[in-house]
Amino acid sequence: MEEAGLDYGLFGEGKTVEEAIEDFRKSYAGIRDYYAEAGKPFEEIEYEFFYDTASFLNEYCEAFSLAGLERITGVNQTQLGHYLHGRSKPSRKTIERIQKGVQAFAKNLTAVRFA
Repeated sequence: MEEAGLDYGLFGEGKTVEEAIEDFRKSYAGIRDYYAEAGKPFEEIEYEFFYDTASFLNEYCEAFSLAGLERITGVNQTQLGHYLHGRSKPSRKTIERIQKGVQAFAKNLTAVRFA
């Protein structure tokens, strides 16, 4: 928020991604309402949500095995396990490699047609 030059900050938290996003949206609505009640100008913003690597791995661990993600991304499953459990953090290059592999896999899935 500071980087955007705003005089307010927000965050969302929860046990799941959905809960954290919903909490963030409630926080945003709450601060907007507070500014309106206080007669202060409120700058509307557009926002996006991004996964960090550990959160992505945790969110999708039931859909993807680490061995499967290794095949999709080319990143060793042992290293993926370290990211998942917070023992290490991936480099920017590795993050991009994981993202590119997952996105390519998702693109392939959307092309699937059953007879």
